[in-house]
Amino acid sequence: MKKIFSLLLILFTVVNLASAQKDPQATKILNAMSAKYKAMKGFKATFAQTMENSSSKMKETMEGDILVAGPKYRLKVSGQEIISDGKLMWTYLKDVNEVTITETDAEAEAMAPSKIFEMYKKGYKYAYAGTETRAGEKVDVIEMAPEDRNNPIFKVRLYVSQKDKSLKSWQMFRNNGNRYTYAIKNFQANPPLAADAFSFNKAKYKGVSVVDLR
Repeated sequence: MKKIFSLLLILFTVVNLASAQKDPQATKILNAMSAKYKAMKGFKATFAQTMENSSSKMKETMEGDILVAGPKYRLKVSGQEIISDGKLMWTYLKDVNEVTITETDAEAEAMAPSKIFEMYKKGYKYAYAGTETRAGEKVDVIEMAPEDRNNPIFKVRLYVSQKDKSLKSWQMFRNNGNRYTYAIKNFQANPPLAADAFSFNKAKYKGVSVVDLR
C-alpha cells in the first residue's frame, strides 16, 4: 500500500519551501483543482506509475486503473488489487489468488487516491513553482513539503492544467531515495458504479484464499 501510494515529479525549478508557508498564488490554483474534483460524484482513470532511485539506478514503470468515489476507491496495478470502502480494505494478490482483509488505518487513508486533491489543506506548506508545457499543454507547477519533518515523504510536486484545473501528473519524493511519478491518462468523470464497486465479491474470484485480519 505504501509503495503504491507514495507520490510525485522532478522539476527543474528550485523552490525554497523552507521559507514558504501557503503561497496565495498556489492556494488559488489548488482550491480550483480541489473544487473541480469535489464536484464529481466519482471518477475513473488509467495511469502510469514510475518508480526511480538514482543511487541504485533503478527505474520501473507500470500501468494501472483507479476508480474513486469520495473516500472509497478500487485500485488495480501490477497484479495487485486494493479495494477500500472507507472502513475495510481488501488487498488481492492475483499470483497467489489470495485476499487479505484489514480495517483501514490513518496512514492508509492519508495515502488514499482521493487525498491527493485535498492533502495541501492540512499539514503541508507549498509554493508556486512556475509554468511548464507538457504534452503540448500549459501546466502550473506547485511544490509542497510536509510540516512534519518525520514524514517519509519530504517533497511533492503537482502539475495542474491551466486550461481546466485538472491534475495531469504528480510526484512524491521519499527519504529513502525513491521517487514516484504518476501520470493520468484516460479520465472519466461520474462513471456508472456497480453495487459491489467498492467491496470484494468473492464469487468473482474462484478458489480465492481469504485471510481476515480484522
